[in-house]
Amino acid sequence: MSQSDTLFDYKHIWHPYSSMINPHPCYTVISAKGVYLKLKNGKNIIDGMSSWWSAIHGYNHPVLNKALKKQIRKMSHVMFGGITHPAAIALCRQLISLTPKKLDCVFLSDSGSVSIEVAIKMLIQYWQSLGQTRKTFLTIRNGYHGDTFAAISVSDPNNSFHKIYHNILLKNLFADAPVSSFHDNWNNSDIISFTKIIEKNSYKIAGVILEPIVQGVGGMRFYHPTYLKKIKILCEYYSIPLIFDEIATGFGRTGKIFAFEHADVIPDILCLGKSITGGTITLAATLTSRYIANTISQSETNCFMHGPTYMGNPLACAVANANIKILKTNIWKKQVYNIEKQLSTSLLPLIDHPYVIDVRVLGAIGVVECSRSVNMLLIQKFFVEHGVWIRPFKKLIYIIPPYIISTQALNKLTNVIIDALNHDFLFL
Repeated sequence: MSQSDTLFDYKHIWHPYSSMINPHPCYTVISAKGVYLKLKNGKNIIDGMSSWWSAIHGYNHPVLNKALKKQIRKMSHVMFGGITHPAAIALCRQLISLTPKKLDCVFLSDSGSVSIEVAIKMLIQYWQSLGQTRKTFLTIRNGYHGDTFAAISVSDPNNSFHKIYHNILLKNLFADAPVSSFHDNWNNSDIISFTKIIEKNSYKIAGVILEPIVQGVGGMRFYHPTYLKKIKILCEYYSIPLIFDEIATGFGRTGKIFAFEHADVIPDILCLGKSITGGTITLAATLTSRYIANTISQSETNCFMHGPTYMGNPLACAVANANIKILKTNIWKKQVYNIEKQLSTSLLPLIDHPYVIDVRVLGAIGVVECSRSVNMLLIQKFFVEHGVWIRPFKKLIYIIPPYIISTQALNKLTNVIIDALNHDFLFL
């Protein structure tokens, strides 16, 4: 990659959550293998982010590559309207076999945010089919569900990512987030706010939506499984469908194949994405019950009104199938267990550091919450210079490494985090 390419990128390409005026520099990756990203200068750095939760088996995995190559020889894409194909059928079989029996209808889409849009539209249409107009959703604060408009509307309205849009979004209901953490004792007062809101507004609530157990970029909090149990009881009492957003946590990240399994509850709608293809190509899925699907299908339109162009993309479905087959070998369980154990040993002692206010570990997720916000420009440079790719935000330094990471590579990630905490200039 030439210097002119780098300059073109800087001047013309708008990267996620960035400004076009004096944007932060981007680091050019020319290839990736295993847990390593190779930069244009030839340096290899360890990816601690799994490409935003997705590359759970690392990069250039031979099984995933083989699935892509085999499928592309047949066809890379075909419209899903009025057409089906073996890769999509096989994937939906796998998803149904992997999820609770109740979730037996699958709607495929092309990104996690869209899978949330699909879930929300499903429930709006579901209630219309029952002769009711309901468009209000109930969720909890500190949540994040994506960057498209319906997804933003159920994300925390005070989240700096999206608060500029909230005056034009559907007005939804937000209960206080639970305080009881995953590893602490349950405090029943956590459910009071949610209970009061659902009691008062049950007649107009179309659905409840939550990130189960782990709240992602809304704060990287891990809450108590009992909270989900209480939510499920309330939803059943008021006959309000429950949506779980497992886009980030699905496929093993928390130590269970799905995070909701920690609470032993089952949603009415389940949204999946990110690691569904092992981080190779974009795909998402929204699963629901036969009852909800049939109710929607008996509506005035006689169908569900959504149809992404790349829905059921054969390449994505083929590699997702290969990814799920890898997961079904259950090697990931030991991998994630070992990561959790090592992260606990390395990171939990940081609670005594003067710049640290909390440390959280669950499955293959490690979070260091600092007392001061990071200087994004400087800390990103520091991490790259020290051979790791970690993308902090606000006061959070967190890692979500590929499951295949070695003990040595994980040690390097955590050691560089520890080193960063001892450099005052990296914080605002």
